Formats: sequence, structure tokens, C-alpha cells
Amino acid sequence: MSALGHYLEEAGIATVAIALIRPQAENTRPPRALWVPFEVGRPLGPPSDTAFQKRVILAALGLLVAKRRPSLIVDFPDDDPREAPDPGWRPPIEPTAILREAAALAGAVEAELRALAPSYARSCTARERSTVGLSSLAPAACGDYVAAWLRGERPASPVADMSPALALRFAIDDLKAFALEAALAPGGKPSSQQLGDWLWNETALGAALQTLRRDCLAGDDERLKTVAAFFVPALRVPPE
Repeated sequence: MSALGHYLEEAGIATVAIALIRPQAENTRPPRALWVPFEVGRPLGPPSDTAFQKRVILAALGLLVAKRRPSLIVDFPDDDPREAPDPGWRPPIEPTAILREAAALAGAVEAELRALAPSYARSCTARERSTVGLSSLAPAACGDYVAAWLRGERPASPVADMSPALALRFAIDDLKAFALEAALAPGGKPSSQQLGDWLWNETALGAALQTLRRDCLAGDDERLKTVAAFFVPALRVPPE
């Protein structure tokens, strides 16, 4: 997008970007960019907070009147107000004793998903929506499919016209959404950091996805290698 910005500027069209990763913006040097200290995927800040999002948009548009230079990067001054941890929040289930062997993790994940199901149902009712559904499979079916891979199987795709690798990726995306939405049911307003720490550090699902990512990347199936990069957020991948 930074390169595209330079092309548009050469055509006489002023541009401004919103950058979530400052080193990347510094390397690509967009004509104008507003760096925001928010979670990746939330360039305007917290969902549904229209007043805060308007401030971000106006700050970005304000850069359009700045004198053009090779590259201008301005920092947005405020953090996401929802990123303060909620000391009263508690996860919907007790932390899982993390297993490291893939086959044992399969059973732990299946049991964990069953334990989370009531919290997920309450969350859907309270919020009147869910982001689960990318794979078109029910959460339990997603869990069965992921568990089969953990047990060393190479199951056929349960979704018509979708490769096994892509079905695995989408099933994993649905399971992550399922767990995080279940974690909202007990009440409180946990920050995304709290939710991420719980998912990746205290659940069998988080450990299982780390294991699947590692095993797929170590294999020789190029399709699996490609999708495995999306199983775990880059910031949650442990150092080699």
C-alpha cells in the first residue's frame, strides 16, 4: 500500500495510510501515515466505539493538509481504551494442564470444546451474533476434524469443494472464534491481551494449534505449510 501511495501521489492524488506496525511503515516509507498503537486488525481502535474511531479518522485525514515530504509518519497519541485489563474477568473454564504430545492433545481439545459449549451458547444469546461459521461446520465438527489431524490422520475434507488443507485452516479459525466468544460469557470486559493470554497459554486448543503449526511446517506438504502460517498469530509463536 505504501508503494501504491507513491504512485497515486505522482498522479496528483494525496494519500494517507493507517499503520499498525511502525517498523514496517518506516521501511516502506508511505507518503503520509498515521501510526496507531492498536491490536493488529483494528486500525480504527475498539469495535463499536464510534467517537474514538472518528478521532482516528480525523487524525489521519488531517495529515492530508501537511506539506508533502518523502515520508511522513505521525503517531496517534492514545491507546485503545479497551486494552486495559479487567481484574474482575475470569475465564469460563479452569486452565488446562498443557500436554505436548499431539495424540493426547486431541482428546484434551475435544473435552475442552465440550466444556466451553455452554459458555459459547450464552455468549451468542447475549451478543446476538457469532463470528463462527467460516468453515460452514458446527464447532463440534471443527473439533473432530482438528482432532483427527492431531492424531496423525490425513482426513478427507468435510466440506465440498474445499481442500483438506483449507478446511483445516477454516476449522481452526472457527475454533479460535468459538473459544474467544465463549470467554466473553462470564461477564466483565477482558482486554484482547487477556483473551489472547488465556487462549494461547492456558488452553488445550492453544497448545494444539501450536503443535499443528509446528508439525505442518516441518512436513513436505506445501499446501499445509502455506496454511499453517495462519494457525497461530506471529506474536504468539514461541522462539525457536
